[in-house]
Amino acid sequence: MNLQNATALVTGGSRGIGYSIAKALIDAGARVAITGRDDKQLYKAAEELKAVAIRADASNEADVLRTYREVMQAFGHLDILVNNAGFGVFKKLVDMDRASFDAVFATNVTGAMLMGREAAKHFIERNKGNIVNICSTAGVRGAPTGTAYYASKFALRGMTECWRTELRQYNVRVFLVNPSEVLTTFGAVAGFVQKENETKLRGEDIAHAVKAVLEMDDRGFTPEVTVFATNPKD
Repeated sequence: MNLQNATALVTGGSRGIGYSIAKALIDAGARVAITGRDDKQLYKAAEELKAVAIRADASNEADVLRTYREVMQAFGHLDILVNNAGFGVFKKLVDMDRASFDAVFATNVTGAMLMGREAAKHFIERNKGNIVNICSTAGVRGAPTGTAYYASKFALRGMTECWRTELRQYNVRVFLVNPSEVLTTFGAVAGFVQKENETKLRGEDIAHAVKAVLEMDDRGFTPEVTVFATNPKD
């Protein structure tokens, strides 16, 4: 697709990978709306990017419905949804509490479904559209303390495959992007320290992959992309 004048919604676009994706799309000529839950960070990012800011929690259905109303008011239509909003909680199975587990799934799985559902309604009506789900290499393997986060990414990967099968007949392309470790604020929010190193991935590397798969002619698409650092050092 041609990103010039395309319209996009990037959830969790006020920081990290989402911010980088929004910037890459805007730099390519797209009009972009970003969502976030932190008002200060959201409006700061939107001003920097020249994006439309929508204060919303992806796990809240009322917020999701309002998000699409605001997107339509701003753009008139939508070409691309980037389901990026997500977070992680990492605990041993014996220490996992229900509230933390439910919270991760509420955003990473239910939130992605709600956003995807509303986008799909619009895309089916238009007989075209693009959904990009930002997953993780955590969605293809297990790891200690990964009960909540890894399971949520396995679920997102499964949903993506279902959507892809369901929506292809409407010319809707559904992509899955699996980053390995990326240096963002994700670790700090999740409660672990990421060691800074120039060999590790940055948000712009994932944004490059997203932009590349979207720019393929609409007659084809790349179902899944996994991005690894070439030789990361701790």
